[in-house]
Amino acid sequence: MNTALFPDVVVNGENIPSAAIAAEAQNHTAPKDKPGIAWRKAAQALAIRALLLQEARRRGLVPDPIELAPGRFETEDESLIRALLDEALTIAPVTEDAVRAEWAKGPDRYRSAPLWDVSHILCACDPRDEEERAAAEVRAKALLTRLDGDAKGFAAAARESDCDSKASGGHLGQLGPGDTVPEFEAALRSLTEGTISAAPVLSRHGWHIIRLNATAPGQVLPYETVHPKIAQALEKAAWAKASRDFVETLAQGAKITGSSLAPI
Repeated sequence: MNTALFPDVVVNGENIPSAAIAAEAQNHTAPKDKPGIAWRKAAQALAIRALLLQEARRRGLVPDPIELAPGRFETEDESLIRALLDEALTIAPVTEDAVRAEWAKGPDRYRSAPLWDVSHILCACDPRDEEERAAAEVRAKALLTRLDGDAKGFAAAARESDCDSKASGGHLGQLGPGDTVPEFEAALRSLTEGTISAAPVLSRHGWHIIRLNATAPGQVLPYETVHPKIAQALEKAAWAKASRDFVETLAQGAKITGSSLAPI
């Protein structure tokens, strides 16, 4: 007898259609060569959802959707699950001792944002245009070869940049997290002070040659400043653990086929 690649998922007699799992799978990541992982994650998520909705109805809870944002409301299912968790979970208040103990594990984890003094050379192109992107890359690589890691010659080479910063040797000034596009910032974070990117970096604007002139690491923040953030993180972690424990309790008394609630 052949075993179905993606068997039906049934939770306490309630069938979860394959179409629903396929739709949910789009919300879960998986390696390109292992699409089955996304399916298993989706099946698990919907099995947990079914367990929670069944328990909410068993308790006689009634949906009362709240407004999440202007004009956007919870669905009735989301409302039921929220009401169930509010009723079923008891989270102990986060104590001052717990916050201080978490902070003491590594006060240097809590810092202000770093600042980077940055210069760049831009070979502009539309990355969606294959021919234009390739031509700009050739030009960027030629500039990089000419520099040969010589940071001193950067300002002169920057005269050929397609960015207005060429008037100041490619200097962009001081940047912080979120001040540039993600791909540029990711490359910037990999550089050490005084170095140039080993290869051109592609962003939505084109190819960049990036120089990190100097860096100012964020300062360690005082305990009083980070206290609310730590307390919020501890409360969130406690809520997540209580939710997992509650789902495990429901699963122990349930009959589930076609899916496992074990970590994937």
